Amino acid sequence: MARSPLLDIAFGFMPAQIIYTAVELRLADALADGPRTAGELAERTGAHAPSLLRLLRALTVLGAVRQTEPDRFALTDEGRRLRGDAPDSIRGLVGLFCAPEVWRSWGELTETVRTGEYAWERVTGGTPFEYFARNPELSATFNAAMAEGTRDVAPAVVKAHDFGRYRTIADLGGGDGTLLAEIMSAVPGLRGVLFDLPAALERAGRTLDEAGVADRCEVVPGDFFEAVPEGADAYLLKSVIHDWDDEKAADVLRTCRAAMTPGARVLIVEPVLPPLVTPEFRGALMSDVNMLVATGGRERTEAEFRDLLAAAGLRPVSVSDRLEPTTYRIIEAAPVEAAPRP
Repeated sequence: MARSPLLDIAFGFMPAQIIYTAVELRLADALADGPRTAGELAERTGAHAPSLLRLLRALTVLGAVRQTEPDRFALTDEGRRLRGDAPDSIRGLVGLFCAPEVWRSWGELTETVRTGEYAWERVTGGTPFEYFARNPELSATFNAAMAEGTRDVAPAVVKAHDFGRYRTIADLGGGDGTLLAEIMSAVPGLRGVLFDLPAALERAGRTLDEAGVADRCEVVPGDFFEAVPEGADAYLLKSVIHDWDDEKAADVLRTCRAAMTPGARVLIVEPVLPPLVTPEFRGALMSDVNMLVATGGRERTEAEFRDLLAAAGLRPVSVSDRLEPTTYRIIEAAPVEAAPRP
């Protein structure tokens, strides 16, 4: 009888936790200067050498390290991405999505599906952002993960939309400014406003400086449920709306609407689910279930986005094609009373 491919999925928690443990121990950083034995790595990471050897052998078959001798290991090109200083690092993403809080929330998936009540609050006693406020280390991991995820899609966002139409763009929930810096670098003269909670903005100065756009960008701390900066030509929301249920998502959009002039635009950058899903939407659908257990939010279809915009006094102007190879699209919206631009 053929082995079921569903078994590999069911056992997927094993490699996930092996990679997460490597991240927690900072193994990739310990291997940055060349191959090491398990004993040498144990001294550098504070681990138990015999147990670490077993972990390293498992990391070998997962492709993160290469076994050069029976007790000697080196980083692979893919394993290098677990280093904190790698330009294409994924350490934050692994650290966030395999963290104990996320792990326990996913363990409550059955109860969440039965009740419709998201698990994170049951597990931690608060919303994700309330929990991050009490746990600075996990908050920093979250912010790093968001920057890593944005880094990969940012060039496609710049290519898919004419940002040269605007004089000022406000990136709401923009974290360290990864996306805004990419846009401003591509559009000389464009001014930016980076807006997020104070903890999310801690690395923004460095990101904007490195991109050479700090002199054109204002960094503003705040809460988009209360108010957002007025006067921008475009309000950018990337991977923000999916964090919230329809009521809260509409509240965010209403806050934007209150700050907008008639000619301003809202730009929502998120995956858009098709009415009938296909395999290429695997990542977006896994994200949708993650929102189900972790935030109470959701990924949405184009029709669901249109309903959400209408509830906030906005109307869709355009919806881009998919930002290949992702399932992200850019939804441009305007105030309902604004006449279409010629």
